Amino acid sequence: MAQDILFDLDGTLIDSSPGILASFARVLAAHGLAPAVPLEASLIGPPLAVTLRQVSGITDEARLAELVEAFKQDYDTAGYLGTEVFPGVAAGMAQLAAAGGRLFIVTNKRMVPTRRILEALGLAQFFAGIHTRDETAPPAVSKAAVTKRILARYAVDPAQALFVGDSGEDAAAARENGLRFIHATYGYGGAGIAAAPDAVLRHFTELPGVVVALSRRACATTERP
Repeated sequence: MAQDILFDLDGTLIDSSPGILASFARVLAAHGLAPAVPLEASLIGPPLAVTLRQVSGITDEARLAELVEAFKQDYDTAGYLGTEVFPGVAAGMAQLAAAGGRLFIVTNKRMVPTRRILEALGLAQFFAGIHTRDETAPPAVSKAAVTKRILARYAVDPAQALFVGDSGEDAAAARENGLRFIHATYGYGGAGIAAAPDAVLRHFTELPGVVVALSRRACATTERP
């Protein structure tokens, strides 16, 4: 079952919506703003500035930058503590790691809260690499670009690797880099999946079995005359 597996974070391994939405609400209130759209879990996933533009309705770049910094301060000190791990994630990660798999994080979330959350939840130990768009200057243009960098840095063979995520952006990152994609349908972004995934994950506890099934399918295809 040893595999190189790349994981999205929000909506795939963790339910970060309570903390994120609480931080959005506090920041908007502190700036005298009412939410321009309902504060709900479907907002989670895109880069911070994109989401803040949506929830605030603000288009002025200077005011938007002020909101971004206010959100970072609130979320990095208080909001991230509201994060919950999805059921079965800790045991599933331990099983995959014990089987010899290399596991990676690829996320739009900033590095500071990403590491704090993974450490607080006891998950950081399972990953060979934790990678975000903001770990480089300038930040990576997309999650697909971060994925490409991971493949090169760790000599990952795309044909032997998997990407687990909940959104259309995750599916695109997998497709653009030649990875098989496992769709976590319990996450936030299921409506954005345009093409059929290689496998569907309805509950994280199913993942080790899904990985085995995909590995057997790949071996069977390779061995055909």
